[in-house]
Amino acid sequence: MSILGSLLSAPVLGPIKGVLWLAQTIDDQAKAEMYDEDKIRGALAELELKLDLGEIGLDDYEAEESRLLQRLKEIGEARKDGRI
Repeated sequence: MSILGSLLSAPVLGPIKGVLWLAQTIDDQAKAEMYDEDKIRGALAELELKLDLGEIGLDDYEAEESRLLQRLKEIGEARKDGRI
């Protein structure tokens, strides 16, 4: 597109490009949060501490631990497949 075409279409395409950029940025941040192994390991350590302090029962601990370990497994598979 020529410079003149870019200038004339800026009032219409500018906001659209801004919204698309924002959506992409939010998606990138969500994926980074979802696939952060350190956060999941931290949650596992915190969960174990809660169990040791008696804040949660063994059943709750095992259920949450299973969920977190499943997330770690999914992240490993996603990395292996090249999805992340």
